[in-house]
Amino acid sequence: MTLSHTSLAARLLHLLRQGLSPQKLALSLALGIALSCFPVFGTTTILCALVALAFRLNLPAIQVGNYLALPLQLALFVPFMRLGERILRAPNFPLSPEQLLAMAKARPDQTMRLVLAGQWHSILGWLVVAPAIALLAYSLARPLAKLLVDRANGGDSARLLGVRR
Repeated sequence: MTLSHTSLAARLLHLLRQGLSPQKLALSLALGIALSCFPVFGTTTILCALVALAFRLNLPAIQVGNYLALPLQLALFVPFMRLGERILRAPNFPLSPEQLLAMAKARPDQTMRLVLAGQWHSILGWLVVAPAIALLAYSLARPLAKLLVDRANGGDSARLLGVRR
């Protein structure tokens, strides 16, 4: 099933009709987007659920943000790792599969420590950048949330979203 912007807008409208304010919707989406970039694969859904529960945010809305931006997790992993390495002045993690395989055969214990260090460097890079991602996503999601509230209340700005009544 593919999501068009119309069906996504309809789903967000449904959340608004459940009493979700535009600010909470925008915050939920923004945090979902920022958390989706967390560089530990397989953890973002649980992380988003925990944040939603801790801050009383809308769980479906934060997961929408998470799943929309999930490709960013893969795309930003290496840049986050390089940023973490730069901050800690650590040597660059080798990204060549041949080099990693040779290291793993020669010194598996050292290779595992290197992989774990690379993971920590990625987390550090994400920690530095995530607040900016969240702020940018929030600033972009707020006008959308306001348009959706207007749509939920029968306003004319829904035409900007391409949503049909």
